[in-house]
Amino acid sequence: MSEANPINTGFYMVTSNNRTILFGKWYAQKNYSTKLKERDVLNGTMKEGVFRELGLSVRFLDTRYFSGFCEVSRDFKAVTTVHANCCRTLGAKMVDLTAVVHDWKRFKSLSNSNSTSTLKWD
Repeated sequence: MSEANPINTGFYMVTSNNRTILFGKWYAQKNYSTKLKERDVLNGTMKEGVFRELGLSVRFLDTRYFSGFCEVSRDFKAVTTVHANCCRTLGAKMVDLTAVVHDWKRFKSLSNSNSTSTLKWD
């Protein structure tokens, strides 16, 4: 784990054990930090050395496989997950994720036709 990496709080794979008290500490601190976002609180917790103190093994996911509306992946073929965390309303999420479904269908139809077209997110 590199503590120089900015942390994003979107995806977790956690094995429950006595070290997962991190989540309790994080959420308690988040509730008292009115001006900070949850990722900022977690970043602070990491920089304070709490991960090391708890003996946590943390790995960051390769962003090549994730796309979102804040930062679009450049490699359409590698993306396995699209998240809509930058959309402020449920309506906006539905519109944007519907566009993703249309892009995916277009991609699949091009894949089936052996087309060499360059595809990008709309």
